[in-house]
Amino acid sequence: MASTTSGDVLPTGGGIFTSIPDLFFIPEFVFGGLVWILVASTRVNPDHPLGWVMFVSVFCFVFTTLWFFLFLCGANQSSIWPALDTFYHFLAVVFYLSASVILAYITVLKGWGLTVSSGGTPSIVVLIGEGLKIYRLDIAAVVMSHVATLLYFLHAIFSAIRWKRA
Repeated sequence: MASTTSGDVLPTGGGIFTSIPDLFFIPEFVFGGLVWILVASTRVNPDHPLGWVMFVSVFCFVFTTLWFFLFLCGANQSSIWPALDTFYHFLAVVFYLSASVILAYITVLKGWGLTVSSGGTPSIVVLIGEGLKIYRLDIAAVVMSHVATLLYFLHAIFSAIRWKRA
């Protein structure tokens, strides 16, 4: 049974694999990493919106890894950590939601056969061969991005409940 004293609010070590908000760390790694891999494996066109998607996926992957190791090592025992945990995961939700919407919009345009170049001029593209493969990778990235958003959202909600309970 976990203690509810202020010195032992968050789990450490192997305890993070048994507490409900912290169980989401591993799926967040997996799905966030898949978004990063899938977007990076396609042509990043248009540059600016997909650059934001790449930033979000890399930032959240690296920061979640850091956060995971801080929890694993037990450096999270100050009374401020439950609030920081909640804040970080809500920030990740906002980031991933914005990236997911952008990625879905660009993928829908590709499905319609439209692309927007860096100069802002639209062009029509037929999805055959390599274009179809990239389109399918983009669809997979959209799905993984929305799943990552959901995981970060659930983690944020359960972290907020834990924070208010402490």
